[in-house]
Amino acid sequence: MSISKLSSVLATTYENFPKGRFITLVVLRTTHSETIFRTEGSGEPMCSEFVQAGLEGENQKTIIQRLVMTKRKQVAPERRYGREHLRAHELLYTNPKDGSLCSLNTNSPCEMCVDCFLYGFAAGGGGAQKSRIWTEDAFSILSASDVVGDRTINAIYETGTMRDEKGNASTALNTSEYIKPGVHFLDVVTLKDVTADELRYIIGNILFTSRYGAVSSRVGRMENQILGVFGSITELPSSLELVQATYDVLGKPLEHPLNINQLITASKQVIANWKNKRGVSVQLSEEELANLVTDIETNWSEAERDNFLKRLTQSYESFRQVAPEKNKGKGKGKVKNTPVEVEI
Repeated sequence: MSISKLSSVLATTYENFPKGRFITLVVLRTTHSETIFRTEGSGEPMCSEFVQAGLEGENQKTIIQRLVMTKRKQVAPERRYGREHLRAHELLYTNPKDGSLCSLNTNSPCEMCVDCFLYGFAAGGGGAQKSRIWTEDAFSILSASDVVGDRTINAIYETGTMRDEKGNASTALNTSEYIKPGVHFLDVVTLKDVTADELRYIIGNILFTSRYGAVSSRVGRMENQILGVFGSITELPSSLELVQATYDVLGKPLEHPLNINQLITASKQVIANWKNKRGVSVQLSEEELANLVTDIETNWSEAERDNFLKRLTQSYESFRQVAPEKNKGKGKGKVKNTPVEVEI
């Protein structure tokens, strides 16, 4: 079983103090529809950065603008996916301060559910838990100019025209950038001191989340694949290093749409060299990786999901602490019977 091969870098149970166990996931993210990654608002361009095209030769000297899938754009949808199932199985807790159910972006975490223990939380005036899922920006293989298009957006009236009953022209006309279908992002996700069930939960969130970015109810369809799993005592090369090294290996010229099989082959050729880098002790083979994915799909299946999520929730039982109520009257309006020395 592939999970057992990772035992040297897996925690047997959740612990408050880190012990230097790292599991690295190499993830390929591919858009299957128009997708939008940008900061909220109107008129902003797609998230992008100017970086070296590659790490060797002329590629090292060439600067290109690559699209960026920011870390928040990755983690937020995946976190919400896991929370959907925690909610469905009644495994979210209430906040002891105000009695509200655990929720994101409300400064009201329960501090006791699977999501809080794994992805972390920061309660205003209360406790905090650092996330054990370390993410970074994912970069596109091809340059932004090759994979970004423009779309004109309009909203017509019920008459089927851009003018209302009084003949006034509609102002709902806009041009917006979008990422084309078939664009590939390579990503490195690092997990710190996780247990076997936590690993199943995190990878399940990655594999089963299918919508990312803005306007995700209409666009943003994406498929995620795990290309490699490593165990080590430190972090492995970054997402940018992986993209640049893969770009060096791919044959030129490159154009959109990029053949996904060629990209996977090139990426695996690059990460195969990580076996002897930076304290790597474990690398799953192709067969072991397939078995790991099968194991995760089994635990997330309809038949096993309830037992799996409850087992994972139960693993934190001894670490859950309900914050004691503060003495609201402490130090207010009280007179201490303390002897006072008076100088005469």
